[in-house]
Amino acid sequence: MKEIVLDTETTGLSVRDGHRIVEIGCIELDNLIPTKNIFHIYLNPERKVSQKAFEVHGYSDEFLSTKKKFAEIADEFLDFIRDKKIIIHNAEFDIGHLNNELSLIGKKKISNSNVIDTLELARNKFPGSGISLDALCKRFRIDNSKREKHTALIDCDLLAKVYINLIDQKEPTLNLVESNENSISESKNDLEYYKKVIVPSKDELSKHNEFLKKYLKKNYF
Repeated sequence: MKEIVLDTETTGLSVRDGHRIVEIGCIELDNLIPTKNIFHIYLNPERKVSQKAFEVHGYSDEFLSTKKKFAEIADEFLDFIRDKKIIIHNAEFDIGHLNNELSLIGKKKISNSNVIDTLELARNKFPGSGISLDALCKRFRIDNSKREKHTALIDCDLLAKVYINLIDQKEPTLNLVESNENSISESKNDLEYYKKVIVPSKDELSKHNEFLKKYLKKNYF
């Protein structure tokens, strides 16, 4: 089963205020394994980027002014996501902006029935806990140190790993084999799966041992 992990960056928060998309990033998963098939584009939003949005992603008006407009890439984008489930963190935001762009050029909107919102998955699985992408990376011990700015492809890569953990599936990894030429090669047959092993910290071990001492003393001595 093929799925698309998707993220967008925009000029601001609300389409009601006329904000537009400046970046789309998509990574294709095939049975939860990232393929080499990606879609990534910067867009000319035909308006200025708000200061708050610039602080989030760092894309200036000058940088975006030379990029293609959404109308020029819409068909390519729609072909890429066609007949695939779309994985998004906070889908209401991204789908809202994408459907606004599609409406502006007279294209059919993306149906919510094709979307899996990892924010909702996390909210149901960890009620009352932090469910931002950074919080989930921390929970699942996923390295997000490259996320200095919110860029679509980096966020897609992190979200793919979070999604696999959220649905309690094994995370795919490549078994890299050293060849005779002392180079690293990979093949489809070398794909393996593994569950993340979460090692307790020293503080967690100390608290656990303290609990055991109190429990044993209370119940057996």
